[in-house]
Parts: sequence; C-alpha cells; structure tokens
Amino acid sequence: MMCLATLDIASAYGVRSPPFIILARFWHTNSMLSEKNCKKLKKDFGESADLLVREAEIGGRKAYFCAIEGLLDKELLEEHVIKPLAAIESYSLGEVKNRVYLTAPVRTATTLAEAEEEIATGTVALLVEGERVILLFSVKKWERRSVEEPPTSSVIKGPREGFTEDVTVNAALLRRRLKSKSLVIRERRIGKYTGTKVLVCYLSDVADGATVDLVNERLGEIEIDGVIDSSYLTKFLEDDPASLFPQVGSYEKPDVVAAKLLEGRVAILSDGSPIALTVPHLLIESFQDSQDYFKRNSRVTVTRFLRLFGAIIALFLPAAFVAVQEYQYQVLPLKFLITIINSTNGTPLSPTLEMLLVLIIFDILNEASVRMPRYVGMALSIVGAIVLGETAVSAGLLSSPAVLVTALSSIGLYLVPDDVGTYSLLRLLFVATAALLGLLGILFAVMILFAHLVTIRSFGSDYLSPYAPMIGADLKDGFVKKELPKMVKRPQGIANRNPTRIGKGVAQADEGEAENE
Repeated sequence: MMCLATLDIASAYGVRSPPFIILARFWHTNSMLSEKNCKKLKKDFGESADLLVREAEIGGRKAYFCAIEGLLDKELLEEHVIKPLAAIESYSLGEVKNRVYLTAPVRTATTLAEAEEEIATGTVALLVEGERVILLFSVKKWERRSVEEPPTSSVIKGPREGFTEDVTVNAALLRRRLKSKSLVIRERRIGKYTGTKVLVCYLSDVADGATVDLVNERLGEIEIDGVIDSSYLTKFLEDDPASLFPQVGSYEKPDVVAAKLLEGRVAILSDGSPIALTVPHLLIESFQDSQDYFKRNSRVTVTRFLRLFGAIIALFLPAAFVAVQEYQYQVLPLKFLITIINSTNGTPLSPTLEMLLVLIIFDILNEASVRMPRYVGMALSIVGAIVLGETAVSAGLLSSPAVLVTALSSIGLYLVPDDVGTYSLLRLLFVATAALLGLLGILFAVMILFAHLVTIRSFGSDYLSPYAPMIGADLKDGFVKKELPKMVKRPQGIANRNPTRIGKGVAQADEGEAENE
C-alpha cells in the first residue's frame, strides 16, 4: 500500500545524479535500521500531525528527513540543504559537510533520543541507512515579535529597545552593548516537557565567581515540568521565597541589564520571556530608574526622594488615618479635626471597616482594569473612580476623606511600580494593626518590617545596602545621586572581582587579568 508523490529534485536543478525522491508512504514491518528509527520516532511523538517524515535518496543511500512543520524555514532548507545534497553522487559525512552551506551548519547526534530533543526545538534531522550518526541541520524559523519599546518601561530619554520572547535575540541585544570577550553566556535546558533554553550571562572579570556558581547550582537543582516565563525561575533563585519582597530583579530593557552586569551582577534570560532576571537584587533598585542616568543629578535626587515619599504615603497614610480616627484624634489640629468629623458624620461604617472596604474596592478596580480589554479599561476607570466613588460619598455610604486618602495611597503605589503588589498587601496589614493598637501599633509594625528587611540577603548581598549596613562609597548612587565621574568604584555591597570602573584602575585590572590567564 503506497500513496504517493514522487519528485525528482535533482532533475529540477539540472543535476545529473540519482533522483532525490520524496515519498509519503506506509511503513513496512521488514524495514532497514533507519526506517525502524523513523517509525519509532513517529511513535515517540504520538503520531503528531505536525511531524514531517520524508523519505529521500542521497548518494545512492536511502535517507529520511524529520522535522516539525512550522518551526523550520522551508526556503532555507530547500536552497541550502536539499539542493546541495541532491548533487552528491557518493554519500559520505565529509561530503555532506562540504556541500551544505554555512547558513545551515551540520551537527550530529549519536542517539535517537538526542535527535528527538533537537527536532522538538525546530532542527531538521537526517537519518541515513548504514550511518551510526544522525545529521542535524539548523534551519529554524518561526514568527517572532520585533524589538520595540516595552509598554511598562517607556522612557523620555534613553534607549528604547526592549527584550523579546526570543532568547537568542535577547542575548544578541546584550552582546551589542557589551562588546567584550569577557561577556560569558552559558546555556542550560530546564523543564521536563518544555526544555526551555535558559542563558546565564555575566562578565567573567567583573562578576564574583561564588555568585556565578550559586546561580548555576540553584538552576541545576530545578526539577519542574516546564518553564513558561522567567518568573517561574524566581522562587527557585530567591534566598527567602516566603518573603513579600522580591530578591531577584526583573527588567525588560537590555541597556538596564547591561548596566547591572557592569556592576558585577549575573543575568538570567529565559526563552519565551521578554523579562530578564538579575541577581543580587537590592531594595534601593526599586527606587531607581533607567532614565536617572540620563538626567541632571539634582533632578534625579529630587525624583528619588519623591518615590520614597510616595512609598511612605502608600504604606502608612491609610493606617495613620484609621489610627487617628480610632484612638489619637487629639493629635490633629482643631480645625482639621472638625472638618473630618463633619465629613464622616453619618457614615454607617467604623473608620477601620470603611478604610478596608475602600482599599479593597480600589484593588478590585485595579485588577479589573488590567484584565478587561484595553478599550473597555478606560470606561471602567471612569465608572469606578468617578461614578462609583461620587455616588457612594453622596449616598453617605463612604466619607470623602476616606476616598481621598485611599486615592493618594494608590497613586503613591505606582511611584514604585515593581513593588505594587508588595506595598498593596502591606498597607492592608498596617491598617489592621492601626485598628488594634493605634499609632503605637504602626510603630511596632514598622520595627518588625525593618527587622525582616535587615535579615534578607540576596546572593550574599544585604538587601538594605548601602544603608544597612552603611557603605559610604555606595551612597553616591543612593537616594542622593552624585555625578558619574565620582562613581570611580563599583558598588561594594555587591561582590565583584574588579572594584574599579573609572580611571587607570580599569586598565590595570585588565592587565592583571591577562597576566593571571
């Protein structure tokens, strides 16, 4: 039983050689070795509809091309693999490597299992009768998003390129900025079913060897079905996964990651994710922005303090409002107290329940605006912020000061966008503490929070560095930013091999590295 389409490719290209025949047919049970391998390969892939297995004749030998449809460049395969192989009169591995162009490099696999892993990634495998090795041709191609500005990291000044979902493109974006042999990119596969390509990137003469080893050790210990996004790796990399605070940085721009590598950090890129991870990660990084290094230092310093002030308002303003209303109302000026009393008079809920209700409503609106279609999100914001809020206040269900305090707190959250989820949960905890113990409860909660923060370490670095412990040299890039020429040394709070990054010390360090090698 044969079905069947025969195509003489050799004659089509004017090559005088045995015809290059492509057949689609049922397999005989008394087959040769490669044919049995093809049958097993089809069985291992579950007779998938997108698995292509085509029979051919190359140099007088029967051969089989195996690939996944949709993951290969058919034009590249035909021009740089099929056409050269059709001209072979006597098959040999050396002749194949000589014939195939550099655009489709030839690799080999010694086992069928190894070949199956490569096929699943888009590689074309060639099984030839009588050969012990399987030839692999890299002619991959699939739809990918172009390099563009990330929607969550837009800038007014500075580079606008952002990472994509293709890890190879992301590695190239880093290589374009760090044109040095010191940039090391190590590859590993993680995920039983996804086999996700993960790249560990660092500067060999800057990054601390112990940090690199620890990253590789933790990645090597991951046993998981699949890695869909780089965030899957975060909990396996963090020193304290139970903490509310992130200990692994996440960035969408290659210029930011390149700057982190220059400070001695290690970056992790995951295929299928436009977000790169960096370690170690410090709390101060949440208050920094890539645009800070392209603006005047005076403006950057003011902006960083505004972000700190916004975080303080987001965390403590709702709790302080509840504590003052419930316990310490005498601390308010008389006129201000009278205004609040008049605004809250007739409200059916207690200050604590009212504040918790408003905070929860704002969080619900925020989550709904993210999940709703983009063209509906604006309408939802108007309905939630104006109609719902104004109606609730007019009906006397909520007081206007509570809505105002919650709005200010919610705006303050987004001055530190990477920690919105953390601060949103913490402010609820602070409100609950203030309802129980008043301002004294807030003070105790702050002490517990700082006690937790000083115990967090990220790959050997103190989370509150450079303020706890105090590192004077690193304060030049803290909340008060100094000029770049004054930042002669790399951050001491992050372990690195070469502390000097500006001046003669850079050249001296490079010469020392060369001598050691």
